Amino acid sequence: MRVETIAIHAGTIITDSNRPAIQPITTSTTFEHHDGSMVYTRAKNPNRLALEQVLAKLESGQDAAAFSSGNAAAMAIYQALPPGSHIIAPDDMYHGIRKQLMEIFRGIHETSFVDMTDLEAIRGAVKSNTALIWIETPSNPLLKISDIRSIVGLAKEFGLKVACDNTFASPIFQNPILMGADLVMHSTTKFLGGHSDILGGALVTKESDELWEKIKMIQHIGGAVPSPFDCYFLCRSIKTLPYRMRAHHHNSSALALFLSTHSQVGKVYYPGLPTHEGYELAKSQMSGFSGMLSFTVKGGADKADELISKLRIFTHATSLGGVESLIERRAAVEGPQSLTPPNLLRVSVGLENIEDLIEDLRLAFGQ
Repeated sequence: MRVETIAIHAGTIITDSNRPAIQPITTSTTFEHHDGSMVYTRAKNPNRLALEQVLAKLESGQDAAAFSSGNAAAMAIYQALPPGSHIIAPDDMYHGIRKQLMEIFRGIHETSFVDMTDLEAIRGAVKSNTALIWIETPSNPLLKISDIRSIVGLAKEFGLKVACDNTFASPIFQNPILMGADLVMHSTTKFLGGHSDILGGALVTKESDELWEKIKMIQHIGGAVPSPFDCYFLCRSIKTLPYRMRAHHHNSSALALFLSTHSQVGKVYYPGLPTHEGYELAKSQMSGFSGMLSFTVKGGADKADELISKLRIFTHATSLGGVESLIERRAAVEGPQSLTPPNLLRVSVGLENIEDLIEDLRLAFGQ
């Protein structure tokens, strides 16, 4: 099946004798002992199974595991690694997962943060206890593009696992497993949920190996699972994902072009622009450039804050992937340890009319 058909039908498992077209929400926490397939909803739930089924199919994986947040999904991988493991991670990545590695797993694992666009830097970071290479592409918030195929090739030389945070791209525009990655991670809160009203995360695996069985055990015993309601609404949102992503791509491409020629903009970070350092690589491994971009405002952080204050359609808020456009000065959110330029604004381009979005920015700039 093509991706649009998968999105609509793979997230539906009908067990009701009335045969509804849409799967009901099963809120029961416990199930009658019958054939052993369902016992307790923390372990299995019909709605979570449906969500995991559609996620696995969208990412061309063998299995999926849904979690209560993207952070919980990422943490399950780190928890599954043997203590003392060395992890190679991007120098530009989502700060919440970076803080996990630096604070929660400090003393448990060792982490090296490297430029994931530099294959030799990755190679030079490999140690005898390296167990995992963590990729985030496009990266957050600088939209760096990592060469998934080349990194997978390097990892195979050393017998390492590769996990890829695919949140910015979504499975509609990028499939890391088809490029050799072992695991794919999503914050389902973002494009998969698509409406800024569901918190969730997910992992998809290329194969059900020993590491995956540990991750599934952590999901079951640790219990950081999404509710049946969240699973139901994620499945509902995913049905429109392919069409939403095309609209996000259309709007972000037009907005990036507008910003790239504006006199008050220093630099635009968007892999769909031919001037982006990773443009050719992005074209080779992505079928679209999604809905995220960042740009710097000339004049520093104060000018960036002033621009935000004058916007009327863009919402000044954290997160991304919803139908509404969001904007924030990322360094202010990340805190004093942020490596992000202080005048950089990260934009989640929504599904409003693109001319309205451009006009909102034009008026805020005062031009």
